[in-house]
Amino acid sequence: MRKTWTRLVLSISIMVGSMIVVSLSATDSALAETATPVAQETEVHTFDPFEKSIEEIQDALNSGQTTSEQLVQYYLNRIEAYDKAGPKINAVITINAKAIELAKELDEERKLKGPRSELHGIPIVVKDNYDVVGMPTTAGSVALKNAYPSKNSFVVQKLIDAGAIVIAKTNMSEFAASYGRLGYSSLGGLTLNPYNLNRDASGSSSGSAAAVASNFAVFGLGTDTSGSVRGPANVTGLVGIRPTLGLTSRSGVIPSSLAFDTTGPMARSVKDAAIALSYMAGTDKNDYSTRMSDKLAVPDYSKALSTDALKTARIGIAGDFFGDNREVDAITKRAIAAMKKQGAQFVSVSFTDKTQYLWTPILGPIGDADFKVQLEKYLSLLPKDQPKTLEEIIQISESPEVLGSATPVNPARLEGMKDAIKAASQKGSASYKSIISKDIPAARAEVQKLMKVNNLDAIVFPTMSCPASPRFDIQDPTYACDASDTYAAGYVASATGYPEITVPAGVTKAKVPVGISFLGTAYSEQSLINLAYSFEQATKARTIPDNTPRLTTSFLETTP
Repeated sequence: MRKTWTRLVLSISIMVGSMIVVSLSATDSALAETATPVAQETEVHTFDPFEKSIEEIQDALNSGQTTSEQLVQYYLNRIEAYDKAGPKINAVITINAKAIELAKELDEERKLKGPRSELHGIPIVVKDNYDVVGMPTTAGSVALKNAYPSKNSFVVQKLIDAGAIVIAKTNMSEFAASYGRLGYSSLGGLTLNPYNLNRDASGSSSGSAAAVASNFAVFGLGTDTSGSVRGPANVTGLVGIRPTLGLTSRSGVIPSSLAFDTTGPMARSVKDAAIALSYMAGTDKNDYSTRMSDKLAVPDYSKALSTDALKTARIGIAGDFFGDNREVDAITKRAIAAMKKQGAQFVSVSFTDKTQYLWTPILGPIGDADFKVQLEKYLSLLPKDQPKTLEEIIQISESPEVLGSATPVNPARLEGMKDAIKAASQKGSASYKSIISKDIPAARAEVQKLMKVNNLDAIVFPTMSCPASPRFDIQDPTYACDASDTYAAGYVASATGYPEITVPAGVTKAKVPVGISFLGTAYSEQSLINLAYSFEQATKARTIPDNTPRLTTSFLETTP
């Protein structure tokens, strides 16, 4: 028997004879015109997906309290209410037109065969530099607005195979580099922070972070080259994981610099992020860096989670990354005190001058040299009518149509693309080879030595040394930051390829979240996730953004 889903305001429904009379909100009036008369035995389902975890939603799906079709519609309703209207968070670039159809197919499959996995029928969002069939992959660039891939990226395919539903592609800093406009692109405009609309959502995975924080999906995917998962997760109250370079594949993802690029999850809880990472990890024949992933990845990072992980932990405090903002320092110190109460032992550690700031000696020169060559290799796989060179993208970006639009390319980003053309000649140079063969291994050795000499399970520090910054287009006198680069701490993991996880630790007076990071050595994700989970459960520091609250509507199942 076919099921039809309509929405109602639950608090104003009454039974009259064999009909349920409801008072509908303005956004529900169109649905009311097609609503089917309801039989007396109709059951009102009260499952509310708001802030629910993968486990809670999967339990509701398995028990019949909800369906994937209903879930997809719920998140699409929230996107309509808060991303395109309301506060206009502007996190989403493209909606998957087939999301409802896919949900129906997965609902039917569940009935006939049972769920494929714990991700069966779970709606997710994906940063718009991942290939997803049926949706353009733009990296936020208007030049690629019609660039439709022929197959899914490796990571997205793994999640789809597990039953996840990609309901939307999310906005990002154009070509994964912000150049002063965090979360801004010529195709998507500016993504706002749902906690404070005067602040940005960091970059470059801004859209995925803002979307998950706003409950537009259960979890989201980002990419992290020099902080692009950790920064956005930090300022939007999420858990974000930058995995070990090589744990997760980058094939089918528009590259920034494959020397540092990683793909990682963002979620509202450590457990959800751990589950997502478990399905993302794996060896991909098209990404040589992942050759050891099947051997070194943990099949299920969520299985061993325990609230007791901090009891026996020994953790280093990286004092180099404090001192730029009083609120961030205070929140981080309270987080450390909370971990001490759980039994963790702490020791102060310090990086050498060479490792305290790794942008100039490592990340900047390698990233600049890699970008044009690696981007054009990706572009070569696109259909014939799409741009094939960085020069073509610049030409489109500088066209009168784009320059005169409401969202022209960030001028600084445009200059960065031009600089990348010049820097491409350095790829493979003596200085390039020296950084790859000497400087990066030296940075790794320093982290390993700190960990070994001090017998550490992790090193902690504020994920960003200052709170979320003001949007580029407004002034915010409440913002204070003494840092020359608030992302400096994150460059350690970026340059070494080591894993880092950020977890919500508190909120500033401006109502923006602050996270604390746990850094480890290669393939230590399980240990870091365990520590992060123990901290999360002890503190419950995550808050819900005021600007994207629970909708006042739910769903009514009708059976004609």
